[in-house]
Amino acid sequence: MLRWIVQLFFILMGGTLGFLFVPELIQVINFGETPAWLMSPYAGAVIGAVILFVTTFWLADYIVNLMKLVEEAIVKAPVTDVLFGSMGLIIGLIVAYLIGIPLNVIQIPVVSTIVPIFVTIFLGYFGFQIGFKKRDELINLFTRNIGKDKKKEEEERASGSQLKILDTSVIIDGRIADICKTGFLEGTLVIPEFVLEELQHIADSSDVLKRNRGRRGLDILNKIQKELPINVEIYEGDFEEIQEVDSKLVKLAKLSSGIVVTNDFNLNKVCELQGVSVLNINDLANAVKPVVLPGEELNVQVIKDGKEQHQGVAYLDDGTMIVVEGGRDHIGKNLDVVVTSVLQTSAGRMIFAKPKLLEKAL
Repeated sequence: MLRWIVQLFFILMGGTLGFLFVPELIQVINFGETPAWLMSPYAGAVIGAVILFVTTFWLADYIVNLMKLVEEAIVKAPVTDVLFGSMGLIIGLIVAYLIGIPLNVIQIPVVSTIVPIFVTIFLGYFGFQIGFKKRDELINLFTRNIGKDKKKEEEERASGSQLKILDTSVIIDGRIADICKTGFLEGTLVIPEFVLEELQHIADSSDVLKRNRGRRGLDILNKIQKELPINVEIYEGDFEEIQEVDSKLVKLAKLSSGIVVTNDFNLNKVCELQGVSVLNINDLANAVKPVVLPGEELNVQVIKDGKEQHQGVAYLDDGTMIVVEGGRDHIGKNLDVVVTSVLQTSAGRMIFAKPKLLEKAL
């Protein structure tokens, strides 16, 4: 069907060009005695239509393939990309038309003919690129209430209505589903499409461990979306000029005034440096762990060697690691220890202790 449309277009274009120029071309070439009917514009239209129709046997397939490629690219592109790109193109063409009006008045052949064409092509392309690449800023400009004062924004922050943007690590971790289920996380969860692509890439990995982690992340998302009473939105935009997913998350959080939810220590630091609000699941987990103070006594089971000489390692029920000085000799045994110090970071909590018997000896 598309091929017939292309051929019909060539026939109409050939007929029009033949009607206008073929009689004049025959006069210029001057074959000698030319039949009068051949000089008719209608005969020229037929000749032009036939000539361009014949050329379609070579060109039609290439044109049809090109149109299909363009069609596939447009269909795959998000609606926002097509919409804002088209808006930019229209604005660029309008500006080019306005610029072309005074240029047409000038009676200089090159300026009045070639320059308007160049300006139209340049501004049309330039407008499309601006609309396409700045779509996220434009969406943010249109969706946010103009003139919203600082007090109202602080009220939104206090009420938890800010967007919560999930990164890949916190989805794979899985604890986000339990947090949503308990109701401690309010507002709308935003899952960017570039995070979904990274998650799918992990799920398709040839490495068994990565593949299982990716599939677990997809299962967690499915559970949040279908089973939990929380609003989930998919952000379809992308930042093609940015390669790293973490950088895209920070950019999206800035544009939407949202909060990044993660358990990635490095992303946590990047967000803090760039002034982006961040919720670290590890910080939450550490906050709800039982408080252990220096001087308290614990009964633990030493499981393995530590990194330093004579050290042993034990764990609390919540997974907190305890480094026991002189604990290597007690591996596999229960031991009463006295806490000497506690180290707490976004990466986790670590407790240092000494055997109680050793403490008494000192």
